[in-house]
Amino acid sequence: MTTAISRRSERRISPVFLGLVAVMTVSGWAVWTDFAANTGVAVFLFVTAAWIVSLCLHEYAHARTALHGGDISIGAKGYLTLNPLKYTHALLSIVLPVLFVIMGGIGLPGGAVFIEHRRIRGRWKHSLISAAGPLTNALLAVALTAPFWLGTMRDVPVAFRCALAFLALLQVTAALLNFLPVPGLDGYGVIEPWLSYKVRRQVEPFAPFGLIAVFGLLWVPEISQVFFDAVHAILRGLGVTELETFLGQEWFRFWQGEPQLPFAA
Repeated sequence: MTTAISRRSERRISPVFLGLVAVMTVSGWAVWTDFAANTGVAVFLFVTAAWIVSLCLHEYAHARTALHGGDISIGAKGYLTLNPLKYTHALLSIVLPVLFVIMGGIGLPGGAVFIEHRRIRGRWKHSLISAAGPLTNALLAVALTAPFWLGTMRDVPVAFRCALAFLALLQVTAALLNFLPVPGLDGYGVIEPWLSYKVRRQVEPFAPFGLIAVFGLLWVPEISQVFFDAVHAILRGLGVTELETFLGQEWFRFWQGEPQLPFAA
């Protein structure tokens, strides 16, 4: 009985996560209804809360997959509660990704959950655990863009439409960047089990710098251009225009003033 109660508490959704969902819902409603005095502030709150929610889902996917892969210690660490405060690296998992969004409109989740890999047998399981996070971002991108590619966005308020487009851009960038085979990112975690012990030991010291290196490279204009061309090509395939993502980011940066709309709201 005690064990069953303990397991239920380990998987109970955290009030912190529910609070984030509440902020996302209320601010989203404010954007939709134009209730807020400053639309940009409402967009900022909506996108930031929704982005942190997606970060929680990203890390939950890693944790849940690890649990089914054999790491039964996941529940006791609080990772299944969706509470961002329970993650191993709060700075990498929440603070830096939000700063990346504010600074460059780049969605890049950091490492978060500590997995006891010795409990997990089989290279495919290890690869799947690493892939679960960015796959979640890819699924969220498809879900966020569904109203676009289904053609149901015509009567949606322009600010909400553009905020949703910007959120979709963040999910696409998160999925693409995390699948890069760079130490410290999930893409490297996918291929790591298939590398020799010698190669893994040689690469290990560089893991803490992978995230920073990728972010730094994205500030190189030529690299950034190629990357975002690929991102916008994917979004166009999902029915989202570059103008919509641009305006969504402009609203998000409310401190720069309201964007000038090139079409009727």
